[in-house]
Amino acid sequence: MTRILVLLVSALLALSACAPPPPAQPQIGADGKPLPKVYRIGRGDSSAIQYRMLDSVNALRGAAGRQAVQLNAQLNAAAATHSRDMSVQNRPWHFGSDGSSPIDRIERVGYSGGLVGEAISETYETELETLSAWMEEPGTRNVILSPKASNMGFSWLQESNGKIWWTLVMGR
Repeated sequence: MTRILVLLVSALLALSACAPPPPAQPQIGADGKPLPKVYRIGRGDSSAIQYRMLDSVNALRGAAGRQAVQLNAQLNAAAATHSRDMSVQNRPWHFGSDGSSPIDRIERVGYSGGLVGEAISETYETELETLSAWMEEPGTRNVILSPKASNMGFSWLQESNGKIWWTLVMGR
């Protein structure tokens, strides 16, 4: 009888270990809102992120009656350069540490079309959350939906702490 009782208790303990853990409670910030989770970008995620952004931008452009844009390698390079430079400067702004403008950056990479505009961000959010924030601001919304745009460049730099410096460049 004791053996059966020990076996039953052992079986119950083993089964209780199989239950899923209770859901983790989000950490709450000083403002009472949940703290954001860090969005980590893996090494192999680059093209998936760029094409997800391209598809999302084109969906927004289509809904606004605009032509689709194409991803452009030269504009991607200009965007990557600026994302790295913003990280070095530790501030989101449109000028490089050498005083370069978005026009200078697209010319340096050999892009022969003109600049339509640039959208930048310093955040811990995903690319789609960032796009949503850009669409809420009239200036960046106008860049993304510009009827003059035919090409897009998009890149980022993620720091070890998770902060992401996003740059989107629209060209014609």
